[in-house]
Amino acid sequence: MLTYPQALDFLYPRTTSIKFGLDTTRALLGELGDPHLHYPTIHVAGTNGKGSVVTLVAAALEQAGWRVGLYTSPHLVSFRERIRVNQSPISEDAVAMWASRLEPMIRGLGATFFEATTTMAFADFAARNVDIAVVEVGLGGRLDSTNVLRPLVSGVTRIARDHMKYLGDSLEAIAREKAGIAKPGAPFVIGEADPGLVQVLEAEAVRVASSSDGSPPTIIRVPPAAEWTAPLGLAGPYQRRNAAVARAILGALPRPWHPAPAAIARGFAGAKIPGRFDRRGKWVFDVAHNPDGMRALVAALAAADLPRPIHALVSILGDKEWPEMLVALDAAIDHGVLTRAPTAESRGWDLQWLDQWLRRSDRPPAHATWSLLPDFPEALATVQQGAGTVLVTGSFHTVGDVMEALGMEPI
Repeated sequence: MLTYPQALDFLYPRTTSIKFGLDTTRALLGELGDPHLHYPTIHVAGTNGKGSVVTLVAAALEQAGWRVGLYTSPHLVSFRERIRVNQSPISEDAVAMWASRLEPMIRGLGATFFEATTTMAFADFAARNVDIAVVEVGLGGRLDSTNVLRPLVSGVTRIARDHMKYLGDSLEAIAREKAGIAKPGAPFVIGEADPGLVQVLEAEAVRVASSSDGSPPTIIRVPPAAEWTAPLGLAGPYQRRNAAVARAILGALPRPWHPAPAAIARGFAGAKIPGRFDRRGKWVFDVAHNPDGMRALVAALAAADLPRPIHALVSILGDKEWPEMLVALDAAIDHGVLTRAPTAESRGWDLQWLDQWLRRSDRPPAHATWSLLPDFPEALATVQQGAGTVLVTGSFHTVGDVMEALGMEPI
């Protein structure tokens, strides 16, 4: 049998490929007896906010007394963060066991990292005897590996520009892909506030669910101004909107799964999620990785009244709209250090192009002072000098690499 390190060495090289479609995941799950059909599920998609929403939903269900599986991606430091039951990560032995069990089939089918990991998560939930599982979509929705589920409720949070190479070059196209998780007869919660995108999501959800000869889903729209006003464990103004979406998803659950208001309040008040305006002493970690997420971070910085100056360590993946992101962040910080996160080496931004962009006279006038330090340890050391606040942002890779370098545990 593989050891835990050997299992990761087997799985991680498969992150270089993205493959859409459900056939491989279904085949892997079939090999294990379709564990994903042995417990009820909740399924959540969205460009931004879905990780926070599934965390809040799981927290409320735990407070209601259920044994809850939670599947999220990507991780920050440890692979085990992705697969949790009542906040307890999957064990190293379980990772090694599932990888060993599936290795021949993964090789034979050419399964990707996410197809293999999704299968392992659903199998681990069954093995750990969950009452219910809350599952975050990886990328898109319609053809994402997680879309093998038959959920009690599905939902979509916010629609924004991201992964356009795979999901389409318009917000409407992205919305249609994410609405592809709708299922016949299951409530479909829409957290998006833009009326035009809401119409697209609703129409596509009805079309997708009806195309399988099933009854159309019940559409639940979260009002544009809806926000959670009670105590909330997640920091940042945008989390109150996410909590309103989570509350709607919980409210759409059939009995006996619908938690009492007191359980929801306790769950939301105590919920924690690493890397989402995550304050730890002088450090603030935020995985904002697209323009919409960066704007939300900037609003959170303005509301938090952090000690100045604010020094930002920033590394963004090369396929993101990083000029727009940097312009937005510039208005909220005092000093910015641009670098490349070690785990993003194969997907990092072009440092030569970035250096040229910083020197361009026609880019928007900068409020902050900026420097480019390609060497990650040097950049991390530089950004910590002096008083004030240190912000780490730009991607999950950036936040995870800094947490690991500092010896911080994400959970």
